[in-house]
Amino acid sequence: MGKRGPKPKFKNVACTNAKCKHYGKTGRGNIVGNGTYQTQNGRVRKFICRTCGDVFNDREATFFYNLRTPEEKVILAMKLLFKGMSLRAIADVLGVKLDTVRGWLRRGAEHVEEINDILMKEIKVSKVELDELWTFVEKKRLREWQMKRMKDAGYG
Repeated sequence: MGKRGPKPKFKNVACTNAKCKHYGKTGRGNIVGNGTYQTQNGRVRKFICRTCGDVFNDREATFFYNLRTPEEKVILAMKLLFKGMSLRAIADVLGVKLDTVRGWLRRGAEHVEEINDILMKEIKVSKVELDELWTFVEKKRLREWQMKRMKDAGYG
């Protein structure tokens, strides 16, 4: 035990509070453990930053943060999408709503590098093939935005 509580032992964890002076910096000794809690995807570790007092968990700012679906199901959806299956077909196969699959895809687009790492390990694909997938996602998002804009303008 340290002077006030346990000694910091999480050298590879950084504070997630953008206002903290140690934000994004690892190895500063300001992060201590604050227990764990159980989710569908296993145990999640909680942390406290001694500098700013922010409480966060090890999934914060990741693709799986606050995701209420088992990770394996979401990764399977991404694999099926990569293999060319339509969003509607993926939703049907996995027994979820189409909007749920769209939400996963939108979330995946925000965490491209993390998803790319998972897919490259899981199904052994090249970076070029993954770039093609995200280009497709971006085009689809642009089309949805244009359709909404036309509908709002009274054309659809």
